[in-house]
Amino acid sequence: MAYKSITEFIEVLEKNNELLRIKEFVDPELEMTEIVDRISKQPDGGKALLFENTGTEFPVLMNLFGSTKRMCLSLGVDDLDEVGASINSLFKELASPKESFLEKIKMLPQLKRMSDWLPIVVSGKGACQDIVNLTPDLTKLPILKCWPFDGGRFVTFPMVNTKDPETGIRNIGMYRMQVFATNETGMHWHRHKVGARHYEAHKKKGTLMPVAVALGGDPVYTYAATAPMPDNLDEYILAGFLRKKKVKLVKCITVDLEVPEDVDFVIEGYVDPSEELVWEGPFGDHTGFYSLADWYPRFHVTCITHRKNAVYPATIVGVPPMEDAYIAKATERIFLAPIRLSMLPELEDMSLPMEGVAHNISVVKIINSYPGHAYKVMNALWGAGQMMFNKIMVAVDGTVDIHNSFLLAQYISSNVNLEKDIFFSKGPLDVLDHASDQPCFGSKIFLDATSKKGGNSQQIINIDVERIIEDLSPLPSGVNAYNTELLSSNISVLIISIDKTESLDARELSSRLFRMASLQDVKAIILVDKEIDLSNISMVVWYLAGNFEPSRDTYFVNNTDGKAKHVVFDGTRKVYSQDKPSRDWPNVVMMDLKTIKKIDNRWEQLELGPFILSPSHSLKQFQFGDGAVIKI
Repeated sequence: MAYKSITEFIEVLEKNNELLRIKEFVDPELEMTEIVDRISKQPDGGKALLFENTGTEFPVLMNLFGSTKRMCLSLGVDDLDEVGASINSLFKELASPKESFLEKIKMLPQLKRMSDWLPIVVSGKGACQDIVNLTPDLTKLPILKCWPFDGGRFVTFPMVNTKDPETGIRNIGMYRMQVFATNETGMHWHRHKVGARHYEAHKKKGTLMPVAVALGGDPVYTYAATAPMPDNLDEYILAGFLRKKKVKLVKCITVDLEVPEDVDFVIEGYVDPSEELVWEGPFGDHTGFYSLADWYPRFHVTCITHRKNAVYPATIVGVPPMEDAYIAKATERIFLAPIRLSMLPELEDMSLPMEGVAHNISVVKIINSYPGHAYKVMNALWGAGQMMFNKIMVAVDGTVDIHNSFLLAQYISSNVNLEKDIFFSKGPLDVLDHASDQPCFGSKIFLDATSKKGGNSQQIINIDVERIIEDLSPLPSGVNAYNTELLSSNISVLIISIDKTESLDARELSSRLFRMASLQDVKAIILVDKEIDLSNISMVVWYLAGNFEPSRDTYFVNNTDGKAKHVVFDGTRKVYSQDKPSRDWPNVVMMDLKTIKKIDNRWEQLELGPFILSPSHSLKQFQFGDGAVIKI
């Protein structure tokens, strides 16, 4: 379905009981974040929120993609797998042999339909240019300051349009923009992103880089800007395919670029590659930790245009689950078909668990046809587009449902042979990964949980949990708490929280624990910090994945014959003297107490429904120091 405007999408949300209007004033600085954080963490993502009184002339729409239902509504489907099925069907039609002239003729309507998805530049002005301001002032927009230690206000849902100066090929990416002045922002494109490549090309040519930032319009545009499209493939083609209608573009006012004619806002300007970089950040990021300040290009705003009755879209990110988890789920389902069709026909399914914040954890289900097949898939995926940022990959086969975390964990525990099925590699990591010793580069871990033709899989041995509980009472030195829930469910993993403030050696502790007779048949221990609620397994997995550098934080405990019998995954923060950290370690993202109390007191007045406790209450123990960087 093609939406004519974000306002039309709002009407659809309202008809489907997926929208909550907030008429009282809510400050874009921190207050909107606190409300959205509470709502978005409700079962099924809560509702979309339209803040109608923002202190500016523009309302703010948030959490618009924050549920499976709203994600489907935005893409015009009943089920996210419909998009993949459509891609699969199209590929089969195009790739099947055409033996007769008649069969070839029958393809013409299909080709015509495909041409209808290609973007087109139309003459004249678009609705996005109803109002033109050649003296731009970003303070007139309801731009959010999301979290207490953010470096300032950030545009969080921008569709950043740039072009390759050599080929003219367009790219639309989503790069946060910190506001520095009424007409200046940062441009946070990571070194791996296409926008950064265009920047380097302009720098080499010695030319100014035109940039046009679009906001709003058909929600498909925003999703397409987040999608992991192959390089040099226009995201507006994907948008046209998803909405089954081509994107109409209009020329910008002050830069030689085009934007969708029906978006709500366009922020035009340029980046001067000859300028010194600007200190940008910190920012409470989708990893659940602050991404720390660094040097990025400065964006000079030359013009702001907008629709009449424009709506400003924004998102917040932080400790999952939040809106970005549903966007990542859509990407997982949509791009499974292209990966299978273009490079891995043996790929049956893929899961990017919410706890892995899109890039930390991936699970692939394959048709396992020969020895080493899983490693072939591993190598292909770690070399493919944004999958190069993946840090933890697990491969399975058979009939296991990889979207059922309990059954998946049982399957992995049963099938992984510690001696033979754990593999380490190195490669690029996301700029936001804080755990690696070196920015943007580090180790990766692969667990081959497929059934083995040679029969080297290990079956689970029933663990005597009662005996383990007896042996861990009283708690051994260094152990703060433990959870045997997984062990009781035939998942051979013991979760332990530890206190590292007293120069605790995690490796020595692990060896000491595995010398206990009751733990001899336990395969793995997960270590996390004492602040973690061990009953919340999802939180444990998120925290482990975020703080984990595979080659540094994986310890093997061997048998007397030198073979690996146990493994330890250390998910603790590495900030203490015994860790010898080489980088600053970020704080967990949470709201300040003053803002929490303010929203508590206004909850009923704002007519937000039944009272919801702030999610930040369960995180306050993770605050170390008064800033984005941990100070201990």
